[in-house]
Amino acid sequence: MATAGKVIHCKAAVAWEAGKPLVMEEVEVAPPKPGEVRLKIVATGICHTDSYTLSGSDPEGIFPVVLGHEGAGIVESVGEGVTRFQPGSHYVLIAVDRREIATELQQGKGVMPDGTTRFSCKGKSLFHFMGCSTFSEYTVVAEISLAKVDHRAPLDKVCLLGCGITTGYGAALNTAQVEVGSTCAVFGLGALGLAAIMGCKVAGAARIIGVDLNPDKFKIAQEFGATDVVNPKDHSKPIQEVLVDMTDGGVDYSFECVGNVAIMRAALEACHKGWGTSIIIGVAAAGQEISTRPFQLVTGRTWKGTAFGGYKSVESVPKLVEEYMNKKLKVDEFVTHTLPFEKISEAGCVRTGLTSSRLW
Repeated sequence: MATAGKVIHCKAAVAWEAGKPLVMEEVEVAPPKPGEVRLKIVATGICHTDSYTLSGSDPEGIFPVVLGHEGAGIVESVGEGVTRFQPGSHYVLIAVDRREIATELQQGKGVMPDGTTRFSCKGKSLFHFMGCSTFSEYTVVAEISLAKVDHRAPLDKVCLLGCGITTGYGAALNTAQVEVGSTCAVFGLGALGLAAIMGCKVAGAARIIGVDLNPDKFKIAQEFGATDVVNPKDHSKPIQEVLVDMTDGGVDYSFECVGNVAIMRAALEACHKGWGTSIIIGVAAAGQEISTRPFQLVTGRTWKGTAFGGYKSVESVPKLVEEYMNKKLKVDEFVTHTLPFEKISEAGCVRTGLTSSRLW
């Protein structure tokens, strides 16, 4: 392409400081170095992790930064030695690949593998975010951050498979390995929770109980596969006791999809003694700690976490896109709003599930 090897000037939503709104700026995006790829971002989703970092609650958050990690785009150019990626190909950006730990550690520091950044604005370097930085019209990523997808797949939908949907879905199928005929409880009916419900249903769970303080979410939870819905505010007893009573001793699997340490404890204690397993998916605020009585664990319950739903991202995302294309996986149903890039801050405010904020 004509821009290959040149600095690209484009728009990006820059987070200059923690706790301050994103600012739409003109940024410079340098050409990719060896082992890197530059892409034109077609669409990005807004994940809770972006909001979490922007709020200042993330102890590893660094500023100024170009946030965003649920994105999809088209390869514009590649760095020296890159042969697997061709200009014009379609990719979903991914923040986790378990095979490349050293590179991931650098990405966690907001820089590329060589320790430098490719973004600058007003004479200042901008940090990258989770190796993706999809809140920009163009971005540069390491090779491990891309999963090639069918060129027919709508990028404004499959971008969401780069994080939230895949994480919740995989938590049920891979991390928990929900069994046919089991009973599950999902705490929090946002995007992660709906994806976890979807995974439990695909796994063959007989009973899936959705738990949320907002009854407006119950209908969509049932559309995704919840067989029961419970509002803790409707009960005088702690929610874990309510669920234990409902299920004759507790659920087989529970999923915490909120990021609240009190709910994490409730989710564990809602599990059946002897074999119940609880999966933590939500991200808690900095400095928070989980606790429970040791009795809950020594009587046979298991507490686990999940990263990207246990998927190997480069290998698995294309398969999930294929499932979506074959109508075996819900993705369109997660999109609550579609807005132009200039309104990305508004998209963050209206996010009730996942929001696809299309870049024009």
